[in-house]
Amino acid sequence: MRTLITGGNRGIGLELVRQALARGDRVIATARHPGKAGDLNRLAGEYPGHLSVLAWEADKAGAAAELAREVAMVDDHLDLVIANAGMLVRGERFGAVGEKDLGHALAVNTVGPFMLAQALAPLLAKGTAPKLILVSSVLGSLARRDAFYTASYSISKAALNMAMRVLAVPMKELGITTISVHPGWVRTEMGGEQAPLLPADSARDLLRLADGLALEDAGRFLAHDGSELPF
Repeated sequence: MRTLITGGNRGIGLELVRQALARGDRVIATARHPGKAGDLNRLAGEYPGHLSVLAWEADKAGAAAELAREVAMVDDHLDLVIANAGMLVRGERFGAVGEKDLGHALAVNTVGPFMLAQALAPLLAKGTAPKLILVSSVLGSLARRDAFYTASYSISKAALNMAMRVLAVPMKELGITTISVHPGWVRTEMGGEQAPLLPADSARDLLRLADGLALEDAGRFLAHDGSELPF
């Protein structure tokens, strides 16, 4: 299987890369600064010829098209894309959410994955039962929102869910199953030490979920365990 994972240098992304390699996938992982992605580069040494580390900055204009060109030089198709890269602004409170912070969150968490989906669609269309998974969050669920917290992150993830729904129809016509997924509250730098789920468990669930998807699942918003989430 040819798998691309964004934000593969830490947290859930790194664990996704590790587990995908362990099961035999040929993996392309992205990082903002590949030269500084020590864990990824060590994995590349452990799995020679099976891991390529490429640069991608979700908020950089033209980055998606450039990444697609570089991916095409590594492989002629993709079977699975997990758009995992994201960012969270901490400590936001009502009346003090910064315009720059909100704009940055939207650029990284929504615009970047949307542009990447468009750019990689031709490569995915050549894959076997191809799937595009946009890593969202239950914090982006409109139905579950009842208080003011993580405003920039939540707004951008809600927008990502709409991006997924917009993409799902034309991608389905290409044979690509597109969904958004809540990975759980995971014990990472972003999730914090109090989070109940380990990265290894979340990654295992996400890969298992991806393996079980069919084209009729296009447009769904799911939790890592496969349960349905409200938009």
